[in-house]
Amino acid sequence: MTDDPLSTALAAEHAAIFGYGVAGARLEAAAWQAARVAEAAHRVRRDALLARLASTGPTPAPAEPAYALPFPVTDVPSALKLAVHLEERTAAVWRHALGGTDGDLRTMALDALVDCAVRATRWRVAAGITPSTVALP
Repeated sequence: MTDDPLSTALAAEHAAIFGYGVAGARLEAAAWQAARVAEAAHRVRRDALLARLASTGPTPAPAEPAYALPFPVTDVPSALKLAVHLEERTAAVWRHALGGTDGDLRTMALDALVDCAVRATRWRVAAGITPSTVALP
């Protein structure tokens, strides 16, 4: 992991995209569709970060071929738990990035943080996790 918050955010976006591929394989119906939408949102954010990083410095690090999961994903409950984890982890990375940004970059980081926090809340509700919200996503 790098000390650059935007490169770290890019790595988190890559990991979230990978994780949703794993979670989506275990989800059904509406939750599967929500995972597809979430993955697409992370892809859009990843692409924006790639473009920004490529225009300001050295070539950004590519995605890893695979990422370690925090636990086995074998069924719907564990897939929902992974979706919560992905959003919480990505939100935490974006929250960290806020401190070193300003202007449109700060807006990007804040929008990403809010987006991840809202999606994490939705996943907690779907998984039956209480409380469904956290104080500092």
